[in-house]
Amino acid sequence: MKRGIITGVLILICFVLQCTVFRILAFGGIVPNLLIVLTASFGFMRGEKTGLIIGFFCGLLVDIFFSDVIGFYALVFMYIGYTNGKFARQFYPEDIKMPMFLITCSDFIYGFICYLFMFLLRGRLHFGYYVLHIIIPEVVYTLIVTIFLYPVILKINYHLESKEKRSAKKFV
Repeated sequence: MKRGIITGVLILICFVLQCTVFRILAFGGIVPNLLIVLTASFGFMRGEKTGLIIGFFCGLLVDIFFSDVIGFYALVFMYIGYTNGKFARQFYPEDIKMPMFLITCSDFIYGFICYLFMFLLRGRLHFGYYVLHIIIPEVVYTLIVTIFLYPVILKINYHLESKEKRSAKKFV
């Protein structure tokens, strides 16, 4: 229950930061994708199911506020969370290289899927331009923000897990 509330608050905080503060700090109209960082992080920290659920709610927020069709971003974020959850067995809290790599890949795949379904199917075939001017700058900016955001998410997850273990010991 407590984990769900804190996770919901984290989703809202990341969404609000991404839509307000980082819109002001945008470089050439490029904003880091904090919801990808959150979805991917919780996916490989907690597993497929958690990644899928958090991805759904992150994507649903994006759908509600920015999309013409409800469900597209929810589906994309769900796949990203689930896929990152597959790496939960290789998760080590001390190692930041794997989370950085997975978040980079997740953001690139997110950008590619958005291009594929939002631009390519509408006849806009400038893939090289889209990659160089939108996908790669967003991936780099997201990666820079991840350096600061990931340790915060990791500490929150560690704190929640330690509380869950302590409460579980009370019942045993």
